[in-house]
Amino acid sequence: EVLVQKRVEEEARGDISNMTEPETKKETAVAEGGVRRSISVRLIRHAESQNNQVYRDARKIYKGGTTDFDLSGWLSYVDERRSADPGLSDIGRVQAQKLCEYLVPHLRNQASKPVRFVISPMQRTIQTILPTLEELADDADVMINGLYFESEGCHTREKVEPGMNADEINERLLHPSGARNARFEAFQSGAENGWYAHGSGPETRPESEVRAAQFTVWMMEYLDEQLAEFGDSSGDIFDAGVTLLPEEEHESYHDRLSPRTRQRRTAIFVGHGDFMSLVLKRIVAGFGHSVEKEKVPHRSAFVHNNTGITELEYFGNGRFLVMSQNQVPHLSGPNATYITGGGLKDGWSYLMPTDGCLDSEVSIAYADEVQPHVEEQTEALKSLYLSKKKNPRDGRGKDLTVVVKQGLQVVGCASLDEQSGRVSDVVVRPSARRSQVGKSLIEAVRQHAEEVGIATLTTKPDTDESKVFFEKLGFVSDKSGTFVCTNVAGAKL
Repeated sequence: EVLVQKRVEEEARGDISNMTEPETKKETAVAEGGVRRSISVRLIRHAESQNNQVYRDARKIYKGGTTDFDLSGWLSYVDERRSADPGLSDIGRVQAQKLCEYLVPHLRNQASKPVRFVISPMQRTIQTILPTLEELADDADVMINGLYFESEGCHTREKVEPGMNADEINERLLHPSGARNARFEAFQSGAENGWYAHGSGPETRPESEVRAAQFTVWMMEYLDEQLAEFGDSSGDIFDAGVTLLPEEEHESYHDRLSPRTRQRRTAIFVGHGDFMSLVLKRIVAGFGHSVEKEKVPHRSAFVHNNTGITELEYFGNGRFLVMSQNQVPHLSGPNATYITGGGLKDGWSYLMPTDGCLDSEVSIAYADEVQPHVEEQTEALKSLYLSKKKNPRDGRGKDLTVVVKQGLQVVGCASLDEQSGRVSDVVVRPSARRSQVGKSLIEAVRQHAEEVGIATLTTKPDTDESKVFFEKLGFVSDKSGTFVCTNVAGAKL
């Protein structure tokens, strides 16, 4: 009991003195006892919309994704039926009710009150969560966030639609369901105007990426402010990884419906499949990797079914744990027939850039200036495909790293010692060896050598394949097995 009381007091004070990185066994034990408070976060995609149904039907009718795809027919069908801000389909209304039947007992039994909801201003997201808000009534704190709309914004046949303003959202959607105290934030032209009144056309992909960064920063600040409240009246923010009370011994993390002894601060973000994916990329990988190249999105994406739930734990200062992704427990068993929106036939593959979009690109940087994500990949390539024997270096020069990338993926790399002219650690991914990646690497090395006045390049390949490769590129072997290129400026590569 004394230990339990001490731990409760530590949490109440927000004591983080034991949160240093462990370097010894003693420090590891200390860190093991550190308090790690967190907020339970859910990202939920909207239920199936009328547009989802239109696109699904169009793909089936006009054979989307096949060599027989009828583009003009597809465009005409969608253009006639698509809505700028659609409501839910018949299936979507069922999904929203099933979501409510799962969320309400879960939140009543395990979440502190009020439960915080951050909702996209689009009609389909609000309609998705309305049954839940109606049941929770005053136990729900509702915010409509004007940054959280779906990629592309609000438009009909390329013509901007302003979207609903605060009064329209209240009168049409929230007030009839009993939600009367919603707050409106980040409406870029003011809440008295529509949430997309600022738009000049359909939102472009780069614009969506910029907005995703803005929303992710806003979201972390929203959660950080709640964590900062701890110690005043926020006893619902605690270290959920620790069992403090005897009554908690029987509680299972995987049981989402039974009552909990201590109810937790919970924030639910109701949004959209593509835009949630853009936010999750930044949560998982950090910022700065949103595009492969100009106007080409990064290849990774997170798929969500309609009403799919991704569960996160937020520990402050941008630190997240991804606990589960795209779960639909409310649509399991006999309700599985209502699962929609999460398959390749639902259009998710269109988020991937086509092969032709990612041309090879060569870059050169000093070894200590290489971007971390490039360095990590080059080191992985070297460890996988180079022999364990290291090439000797005289230690006098400063190494340059030359890489060939396709988008953000490194497909080949080499090192050049500017002092000695030694070329080393040349490696190309096996799947790229039939292309011109290796030639591009050595061409870049040769051009740089010419620019800085290196008269001779040398290398010591250790396989027959690499020896043939360098011979084709103008290198000649001497008696010691070193391959030399003396006519750097004139070498025909």
